[in-house]
Amino acid sequence: MNVMERIRPGTVYFGDCLEVMTSWIQNQVDLIYLDPPFNSKKNYNILFGTETNGKSSQFLAFEDTWQWDRPAQRRLDQFRGAVAHPASAAVLGLHSVLGDSGMMSYLSYMAERLYHAHRVLKATGSIYLHCDPNASHYLKVIMDQICGAENFQNEFIWYYGGGGASKKRWARKHDVLLFYTKSSEWTFNADAVRSKHKWDRGQKRADGSERSLDKGKLPDDVFQHHSLMPWSKERLGYPTQKPLALLERIVAASSKEGDLILDPFCGCGTAVVAAHQLGRRWAGIDISPFAVEHVIKVRLNKLRVRAKTDGIPFDMASARALAKADPFRFEAWAVNQIPGMAPNTKQTGDEGIDGRGTLLSEADETDHRIVLAQVKGGSGGPSADAVRAFCQVVSNPKNAAVAGIFITLERRWSSKMLAEFERFGQFRLKGGAEYFPRLQFWSIEDHFDGKRPVLPSLTDPVTGREMSHPLWIDRR
Repeated sequence: MNVMERIRPGTVYFGDCLEVMTSWIQNQVDLIYLDPPFNSKKNYNILFGTETNGKSSQFLAFEDTWQWDRPAQRRLDQFRGAVAHPASAAVLGLHSVLGDSGMMSYLSYMAERLYHAHRVLKATGSIYLHCDPNASHYLKVIMDQICGAENFQNEFIWYYGGGGASKKRWARKHDVLLFYTKSSEWTFNADAVRSKHKWDRGQKRADGSERSLDKGKLPDDVFQHHSLMPWSKERLGYPTQKPLALLERIVAASSKEGDLILDPFCGCGTAVVAAHQLGRRWAGIDISPFAVEHVIKVRLNKLRVRAKTDGIPFDMASARALAKADPFRFEAWAVNQIPGMAPNTKQTGDEGIDGRGTLLSEADETDHRIVLAQVKGGSGGPSADAVRAFCQVVSNPKNAAVAGIFITLERRWSSKMLAEFERFGQFRLKGGAEYFPRLQFWSIEDHFDGKRPVLPSLTDPVTGREMSHPLWIDRR
C-alpha cells in the first residue's frame, strides 16, 4: 500500500499530474489553477534557431489532438465500474451523446484529473479551470458533478482582443475559466482586484448615492488583457503561455498571503511565478522535463528562488527506475540533460528522433545546423543495427542534420558500434579548424559523471540565442 504524502511547497513535480496528485493527502491546497490541454485539435511547437532557408527549427512541445484509443476505452470502463465516483454519471452520460470520439477521450482524461484536484483542495479552497469554448460546456457538466453545481461561482471570461478577425463568424477572442469552490465558504479579496472607473465625476448609483471613485470599480467576470504578443518581454516562446497579469489577478482575488497554490499543468510556470511574487506558497506539476527544468532554470532563477524538483532522476538507480516505469518520459528527460537539446514529445511516427538541437553556425559543406538525438533506455545495451538505423535518419536530407547523438542508459558500446562511429566521419563549422564527430555516443552514466557530448555551441531552445552554461538544480 502506497503511503500518502503531503505536498512540499516550492517544488515542481515531474510527471503526470494524475499520478502525482493520487499520492497526496487530501485537503491541502487553498487555490488550484489548471491550464490543461484544450482539445484544440492542434499540436504546439516551440520554435528555436533558424535554418539556412530562413525557417525556424522547432520541436513538438505537446499534442492537443485526441482520438478514441485503448487508454480512452480503459478510462471509460473504469468509470463504468466506479459507480461511487462523483464524475461517473457525467462521463457515462456524455459518452451516450458523444460516443467513442476524440472529445470523449479528452473529457475522460480530464475527469480523472479534476477529481483528484478537487480531492486535495481544502474545504475553503477554490479552483479555476482554464478552457476554451470547444469543450467548456462539457467540462462544466463534469465540474458540476465533482464540485457540486451549488459551488459553481462564475464563468470568468478572459477577453484578449487583438488580431485574427473573421468575416465568417464573430471573431474568437476569449477563453473561459470555470470558477468553483469546495464549499459555501471561500476566499475572495474583491478590493485586491478593483479597477479604475471609466469616469471621474458625475456618476451616481441607482439609488442616487455618490460613488466612491478612490477605491475603484468592484471586479466583474470579464477581464480584458491582451494575450502575449511576439515582441512581449514576458514571452518565453512556450506555447499557450498566459500573461502574468491574468494569473496575478486570480491569485490575488482567491487566496491570502501564505496560502498554498497548485498548478497541475504548470508548463512554463506563470502561475507559480504569480504565487511567489504575491507571497503565496506554491507547487507545480508538469509531464514535460523541458517545462519542469525550464521553470527552474529560467523563470524562478531570475527571482532568486531555489526551487526543488521531484520525479527528476538524481542517480543511476532512479534513472533506471524511470526508464523501466515510463520509457517515453525517460527519453524526454535524457535528451533534456544535454544543454541546447530539446526533446520531441511525439511518441509515434517520429522516425526514431527523440530530440533536436540547433548549432549557432552552419556546418562546412552542408550548411546544415541540426543535431538529432535518439535514446535507448534498455539496460542490456543497444545493437549495432540500431546505431546504423539512426545514422540513416541523420543522413536523410529531409532532416537537414549535421550530426547525431546516440543516448544510452549505461556506458556499453560494442566494438561494432564504435566501428559505426568511425565510419560516420566528422564535420567542422564554416571557417572553423576544429573537427567534431558526426556520430556520438553519450550515456546517462556520463551525465552523472559530469560529462557532456563534444559539440560546437548550440542555441537555447527557447530564446534562439547562444546556450549559456546550465544552471545548477537542487534535486533534493
